[in-house]
Amino acid sequence: MNNKEALIPKLGIITDIRDETPDVKTFSVTALNGGVVFPHMPGQCAMLSIPGVGEAMFSICSSPTNKEFMEYSIKKAGVLTDWLHLAEIGQQITVRGPYGNAFPVEDDLKGKDILFIAGGIGLAPLRSVINYVRDHRENYGEVDIVYGARSADDLVFRKEIENEWDSKNGVKVHLTIDREQEGWDGNVGFVPGFVKSLKFTPDRTTLVCGPPIMIKFVLKTLEEMGFDSTKIYTTMELRMKCGIGKCGRCNIGSKYVCKDGPVFRCDDLAKLPDEY
Repeated sequence: MNNKEALIPKLGIITDIRDETPDVKTFSVTALNGGVVFPHMPGQCAMLSIPGVGEAMFSICSSPTNKEFMEYSIKKAGVLTDWLHLAEIGQQITVRGPYGNAFPVEDDLKGKDILFIAGGIGLAPLRSVINYVRDHRENYGEVDIVYGARSADDLVFRKEIENEWDSKNGVKVHLTIDREQEGWDGNVGFVPGFVKSLKFTPDRTTLVCGPPIMIKFVLKTLEEMGFDSTKIYTTMELRMKCGIGKCGRCNIGSKYVCKDGPVFRCDDLAKLPDEY
């Protein structure tokens, strides 16, 4: 899709709303005549807007293998997200995109053992890749998913994790929460330390997403464990506004997060100023 087409908003209809956590909802959106609003690849983003309220960039958290609808998991954090959290099924919104690059699911990840590491709402952009890999299971090796949140109540996609992800051959899920909680019998502790305790071998290709401070410490942990930075990918969503590298809001060094990212390989990320 060229830049001009990606700038034209398209109408979408909210066809389903699912409560994930107290402040995160997942919205299913279709085109007016059904199906996806536009094709995408795992890791790409879209601009969602309620005219008269505002517009913002969100990760597309559904896999391209889903041809019926697109999904966006949105944390309540401002004016537009407040309005979206008040939306009802049947409401129309505008959608434009897709924007940015994608995770290399058709080249660098193929045939590899993959380690996904996520924190909080950072699981949303990785969910698209995870389900793409699950739907093309024969093309990939072993899959481990390490996911942490502040509490058990803050784990997004928990039913999907327990009922679908952890039941597929060759897919293992490792959950952790920051502090002890009544009724939780899983691991307690922050994600970087949990990753280290699991003692993964450094031959894995690794995808990381979460709060910036979590990403920083996870990357440091992976380096200490001997992981190769050319086999680690992360995704950023830094102040993106126009989506095509024109407004300059997401500029970081010589790169624009919206068009050069949001997916970066970590050896490339290391060349950029420490602004994130």
